[in-house]
Parts: sequence; C-alpha cells; structure tokens
Amino acid sequence: MKKKKVCSVIVAAALVMGLAACGSGSKSTKTAATTAAAAETTADTATTATSASAEAAETSAAAWAPDEPVTIIVAYKAGSGTDTTARILTQYATEQIGQTIVIDNLEGGSGSIGWTALAKADPDGYTLGFVNLPTLCSNIVEELGDYTMDDFVSICNHVNETALVLVAANSPFDTLDDLVAYAKEHPEELKASTNGEKASNHIGAQLFANSADFQYSAIPYGGTADQLLALRQGEVDFSVAKEADIKSMQSELKVLGVFDTKRMESFPDVPTLGELGYYDQWYGSARAIVAPKGTPQEVIDFYSEAFKKAMEDPEYLETAANAGVTTAYMDAEETDGLLQSQYDFCVNTAANLWDE
Repeated sequence: MKKKKVCSVIVAAALVMGLAACGSGSKSTKTAATTAAAAETTADTATTATSASAEAAETSAAAWAPDEPVTIIVAYKAGSGTDTTARILTQYATEQIGQTIVIDNLEGGSGSIGWTALAKADPDGYTLGFVNLPTLCSNIVEELGDYTMDDFVSICNHVNETALVLVAANSPFDTLDDLVAYAKEHPEELKASTNGEKASNHIGAQLFANSADFQYSAIPYGGTADQLLALRQGEVDFSVAKEADIKSMQSELKVLGVFDTKRMESFPDVPTLGELGYYDQWYGSARAIVAPKGTPQEVIDFYSEAFKKAMEDPEYLETAANAGVTTAYMDAEETDGLLQSQYDFCVNTAANLWDE
C-alpha cells in the first residue's frame, strides 16, 4: 500500500513539472500544485480505509462461536432437579448459541463422576457442565472426586434455590415442631434421605438437626430424584430439598419449613426455621455453568453473553417460573466469587457440622 502512495505522489509531481513547462505562467503552476495535493490526499484516504477494513476483518475473525454441537454435562440422572433446570435453560439457549446442545447425564458419586469427566474434558468450548453448590465444594473438601476448584472456569450462574424441610403427604408430622419433638423423644430413630454423603441436602438436614438439637440417621441416595422417591415411598421420615426438585410432586409432599430469613412467596404459610428458633440463615443451592480449565477467554465471553440473553428471554422466564426455577444470572466474575464463598462455607462451616 505504501508503494501505491509513493507512485501517486511521483505521478502528481511529474504532472506539476509538465504543466509548469507547458503552461502559461503562475496560474498553470498553481493549478498543478493543487492537483498534486489532491492526489496525495486521495492516497492517504485509500490507505486509511484499507487499514480500517483490515482491522474490522481481524476483529470479525477473532470472535469465537461454536460450529458444531455443544455438550453440557449434568452430573445427575435425567429427571433430577438439575437435569430439569438444565433442559429448560438449554431449550432457549440453543438459539443464542447457534448449535444443538446435548445434555449428557453422568450420574453417580454425589456428582463426582460427572465433574471428574468435565475436569478432564478438552478445553475447546464444546464441553461445558453444570456444577451444584455447595456439593461440588463439599466433594472437594471431602476428597470425593479427582478434581479441585482450579479445574473449572466460571461462565455464569443459573439459579439459586432455597432449601426446604419436607415430609411425605401422609406423614404424621404436620409442623416442624412436631417433627423435632418426636426426634428428641426418639433419638436417631428418624431417618432422612439425602442426595449423597455430605452433599447439599445432607448439609441442610444436618444444619436443621444441629440447630434443633436432635439426632437422626442419614440415608444417602444417588441424587435428589432418588432421595425424594424414598421419601414419598415411606422409606424415610424427612428430607431437605429445593422447590424446583419437588415441583412435579408437590401434592405428594408437605413443606414444613424454609431455610431463609423471610417466608417464601411460593410458600407464604410455611414458617422459616429461624421463626421457630432453629437455623436462622439462608441456605440452599446454586447451579452454575462452568468449563474445563484452560478454556480460552473468548469462549467464556461468548457463552456468558449467550446464556445471559437466554435468561432474559420472557418466554424462558415464564417457563422457568412455572417449573419453580429461581433464575439468578451472575457473570463469570460474580460466579467466581460465588464458588469461592461456597468453598469457604464448606471448609469453615459444613465440614464441622458432624463434629458438633
């Protein structure tokens, strides 16, 4: 491009000399000079325009987007609360991502099987995963999986869900105080189903029992879906789970208490644990979307924005609300903070619940 500019100036200069030699006086010379200046300006303009076009092309080429189907690992079985919320979101995120999204259910080990596979996946933007908090962090603290917090890169948070204390619809317990009174009179007789040893719902049950000062027997199941099936079938006496987990079976259960500082809009007649003198802080679960360590930043940025747009879609919001899903988008940086706070909770609080 510099050669073109030099040539243009040379041609313009030659034109000036020719006109000066052949023209009549200063008027011809002045005209030739003006022509040369115009030619140089044109060359500068062409150079600038070409540079701008090159920069635009370079920016366009740098923008990443998937060109084949994307897999999202869910570390729990099909039909579980995590699976349900993941499928609701991906139904609307497909349009934003521009590719088919395949849910891969890798259940077992309180989520560890799926999260181990996610940690070992290629960081190429084609394998993402949902992580459940605080279970992911608890598994790491308890060394239940072959991964660490550093093996995942945050994309965004999807939902935050308040934990609930549940009994079967035909349970003799109609209030939380009824359950606590019986548990104190019959130490360790009551059984609670959980979604895994020291997983999120087990932590919730232990928070409740410690604050109410009673003993019980925890029965671990493969995930929340199996845990709630055991409750409905009368294998256990109570459970802790979240609203989205029970949406399809709410008529088969009774909600006796909520882990929050205020009553939930969806259960206005159900007291908080704090109202009754038990655990008085919010407790629940978050479900975030992450990628394997080493995933390029442009990939993270693409998905963070795509999922944000999906979660802002009015149709998605209506579908999510009807399913009891509490959408709580956080960008990658905010999600990093959430993961760290949940890890700190597991180290400083959850890990000590069984020592009290």
